[in-house]
Amino acid sequence: MATKKTPPGHFNLLYFASASTYTKKGAEHIPAPLEAAKLFEVLEGKYPGIKSRILSSCAVTINLEYVDVEGNEDEEEPKVARVILEGDEVAIIPPVSSG
Repeated sequence: MATKKTPPGHFNLLYFASASTYTKKGAEHIPAPLEAAKLFEVLEGKYPGIKSRILSSCAVTINLEYVDVEGNEDEEEPKVARVILEGDEVAIIPPVSSG
């Protein structure tokens, strides 16, 4: 999938499957830096309802590395906040099923 060059001060966000259908986009540029934990909040503001309908069951990668953007409330030790930086590539990957 060819995307436009990421403009300065932004990161590239890729949408796959149902996330792409919901947003009607395959990709877009989002201002950086952004704490990964706030990504879903930003997307919910742009696409009302996406968090509960799509994002709640999606995986997220930053530069091809899977990350937990919502955190796990059961963990005793807090995680260091992951920050999405200028030029990073972030992907929203819905679950895949086979039939």
